[in-house]
Amino acid sequence: MNIANPNRNRKALVIFSGGQDSTTCLIQAIAEYGVENVETVTFQYGQRHAIELAKARWIAQDLGVKQTLIDTSVIKSITHNALMDENATIEQKDGELPNTFVDGRNALFLLYAAIYAKGQGIHDIITGVCETDFSGYPDCRDVFVKSMNVALNLAMDYPFNLKTPLMYLTKAQTWALADELGALDYVRQHSHTCYEGVEGGCGECPSCKLRDNGLQEYLAAKAEANCV
Repeated sequence: MNIANPNRNRKALVIFSGGQDSTTCLIQAIAEYGVENVETVTFQYGQRHAIELAKARWIAQDLGVKQTLIDTSVIKSITHNALMDENATIEQKDGELPNTFVDGRNALFLLYAAIYAKGQGIHDIITGVCETDFSGYPDCRDVFVKSMNVALNLAMDYPFNLKTPLMYLTKAQTWALADELGALDYVRQHSHTCYEGVEGGCGECPSCKLRDNGLQEYLAAKAEANCV
């Protein structure tokens, strides 16, 4: 335990879905801030599979952090996408955003997280968005997060600090980070990223392929390094 870490005197709120990225961010936040100073917020936005929420709840309880569930499912009535329509086929056409993109989702998540954080006296908000290995989602870009940080500070006259520790990491590097935190097996076994809602992953959807390809790339690099 690094008691000299300045973050030990701060609190952090992790936007937490129970997926690989947010689980890695949560474990990193616990290491940096201390478990007693970390909270999570999870959003029920009308996602097509309940397993995502179940995984998030289980991990938060297992790691001993407070979880707050916020219902933002009203968004389901004003936009359409494959993540909220169980009858839709997940796909991406050339030159277009994948139909799993949810308009305004990350903006909404950051807004509600900020409202909650201010009420709890929390300044640091952590989100696992990534510009390197992403599916073309515009609200995963660094420029969006930085602009949202400014907007939230102005809107609430409060010094929020939006942190994106995975912003420029590939999926292989995110797995490496989990391993550095001593949590590679934990993230592999307990996090959920499958768009089809299959326990352990379907292995075929874009999210599963990105996750699995990154893992295999990292494990191969690790094995090669161990042989040198």
